[in-house]
Amino acid sequence: MTNYFDRIAQLHTEPQVMGILNVSEDSFYDGGKYTEEKTMANRLKTMIDEGADIIDLGAYSTRPGANEVPLEWELSQLKKAFALIRKIAPTIPVSIDSFRSRVIQVLFDQYGPFLVNDISGGTFDEALPTLAAKEGLPYLIMHIQGTPANMQVNPQYQEVVTDILQFFRNQLERFEKIGLSKVWIDPGFGFGKNIDHNYQLMTGLSEFHVFGKPILVGISRKSMIHKLLNVSAQQALNGTTALHLYALQQGASILRVHDVREAKETIRIFQKLEAAKSLKK
Repeated sequence: MTNYFDRIAQLHTEPQVMGILNVSEDSFYDGGKYTEEKTMANRLKTMIDEGADIIDLGAYSTRPGANEVPLEWELSQLKKAFALIRKIAPTIPVSIDSFRSRVIQVLFDQYGPFLVNDISGGTFDEALPTLAAKEGLPYLIMHIQGTPANMQVNPQYQEVVTDILQFFRNQLERFEKIGLSKVWIDPGFGFGKNIDHNYQLMTGLSEFHVFGKPILVGISRKSMIHKLLNVSAQQALNGTTALHLYALQQGASILRVHDVREAKETIRIFQKLEAAKSLKK
């Protein structure tokens, strides 16, 4: 994982796709579809066949209004999924979508290194960044206002891009003090932002390059798309693809997606456009 992280950090011209394996019962899009080993395995094989560069495992629903998930249930689901990945695709990098240090420690002890995907950016469990630093784990810091239970109840910002830049500035300074340097950043689309906030954040995405960190964009089928277009999440692939291209043009390094093949195709088109621009110079 260390070599993989270093490669991503250095090659901003080679965007990557993070495929979502959501093994929770309550996700906004695919909750309950992949809670059993057979469906998990089928989903995993499909994403790998379609070219996923990294697999993101999550067992704690963070949709707006989601209920708390018992730690032991989250851990048992992640263990089941991680074991399948090691059996089906032992070399593919793995990301664990959890903000609980206990979950991360148990999985690290059993399966070895992976990327920590913390939706709270180190604010829900302050032991988690310290653990990641101690074990040398790459760490994805996301911005959230509030908690999944209340984050969409009238979120407020003075200026959304400026406020979130300051959040990252503060957290990265804290992480540097504890020796956590392998950090990715995720502006947290949909996590404590209304539709206008999300689009303001997208148009300001390039400003986040100030930190010199890989930028992950997670917008796949979210309400910022389907509510704007007045369609369901199941009908939001076209809007997702449109925003993925825009995010790549703003310098996104990683796309976290439900639809791997379509994201990989979008990256190929983006790269061809970039190559065509260079030929004109």
